[in-house]
Amino acid sequence: MTSLNGHGLRFAFGTLTVLPVRVTRWDRATARSGMLLAPLAGLVVGLLAAALGALSLLAGSGPLLAAVASAAVPAALTRGLHLDGLADTADGLGSGKPAEEALRIMKQSDIGPFGVITLLLVLLAQVAVLFQLYGEGGWARGALGAVVAAVAARLALTLASRQGVPAARPEGLGAVVAG
Repeated sequence: MTSLNGHGLRFAFGTLTVLPVRVTRWDRATARSGMLLAPLAGLVVGLLAAALGALSLLAGSGPLLAAVASAAVPAALTRGLHLDGLADTADGLGSGKPAEEALRIMKQSDIGPFGVITLLLVLLAQVAVLFQLYGEGGWARGALGAVVAAVAARLALTLASRQGVPAARPEGLGAVVAG
């Protein structure tokens, strides 16, 4: 592993998880490497979510509790970063305001009604899908669903960081990883 890949790995895990990883380098090359390695961070989050869900099911909790456990792990392991971003996006887009004002709304620390509704529906959908997978396919199918979802979510982040996708603001993380 090259030094850049090592820094990129720390960037991916340090930025996208609560795992105790120190980000020691914060520049464009490291951010690029980190975004390319984001699916690997998703794999670790997904495996931990799958393990808790599968263990819950095997311990007799039932598919609903296993699904809730699997959905809760990514939220805990990311400090809710993806959920916060989703709520901010929903609030900004739902405001119907011009781009500049929508970005201001998204940057606020509070959550608005569009954010709350979006979070509720997305989390319910996640639990519903995992419930069906654990219920009909057993622990292996539910666990696989948890892993695939976590990797796919981080792969979407990698794809959103590609060339041609502009950053919303010049001072944010998006500006560092854009392109």
